[in-house]
Amino acid sequence: MVTKKKLVGGLLGPISLVMMIAGCSSNSYRKTVESVDLQRFMGDWYVIGGRFTFLEKGAHNAIETYSWNEEEQQIDIAFSFNKDSFDGEKKSIPQTGWVVDKQTNAYWQVSPFWPLKLDYLIIALDDKDYSWTAVGVPSQSYLWIMAKDAKLSDETFQKIVQDIAKTGYDVSNLVKVPHR
Repeated sequence: MVTKKKLVGGLLGPISLVMMIAGCSSNSYRKTVESVDLQRFMGDWYVIGGRFTFLEKGAHNAIETYSWNEEEQQIDIAFSFNKDSFDGEKKSIPQTGWVVDKQTNAYWQVSPFWPLKLDYLIIALDDKDYSWTAVGVPSQSYLWIMAKDAKLSDETFQKIVQDIAKTGYDVSNLVKVPHR
């Protein structure tokens, strides 16, 4: 027999997790780049550094792949990495994205699992050759700096961080992702 206490207690874990993750969707930061060419943005992005979720801790060789799904009018996202070392267990986290602001294509919502949809803001982008980008969330809790090449120089990384800081986005406590 399931008691009310067991039912409520059993739901607190998932509800707490959803509420914690939903904190990414507060209304505090909404600045994005002026424009994103979705076709140029699609493809592999090496996660170079940032402030990560608990699922990404210890990531090595992290790659986020975006593919435009014409039939569904959505972005299929494949995130993969090795856990805790270059030879660590291979992890994959599939996600789905939708463009919210179709004028700029820089504000998306991303779902790691149903029914959760999180705000995803493209806050910086090398608009010349799309060689690097930075993605944040409205609460500024998370930040991902990504590049088309895993060998992004420290000088370029620092320039990106400075550009992001100029927008008012928090750039403290950043961690770099090891790649080989």
